[in-house]
Amino acid sequence: MAATGVVKRSGDRPTEEFSHEKLHSSVLAACLSIRIPEGEAETVANIVSNLVGAWVEGKHAVTSHDLRRIAAKHLSDLQPEASYLYQHHGLVL
Repeated sequence: MAATGVVKRSGDRPTEEFSHEKLHSSVLAACLSIRIPEGEAETVANIVSNLVGAWVEGKHAVTSHDLRRIAAKHLSDLQPEASYLYQHHGLVL
């Protein structure tokens, strides 16, 4: 099966292949930013990235906005503060 493409927000950059590792790293960073202990942050990042990976599976393409929205939804069930930071990354000073 072909890899899922991620269409970037602006459309100026080329579509790239979905990266489980990239998603995991960004969720982990959001968790660590609110001082969740490293082991717990790693567990949360694993759960969220696996749930999003399952959602992506079988799709030809998804938008980066949809990836962020789905990841934030799952993250909010586990760590609402980290979800807020994750959703607003780049917008929060």
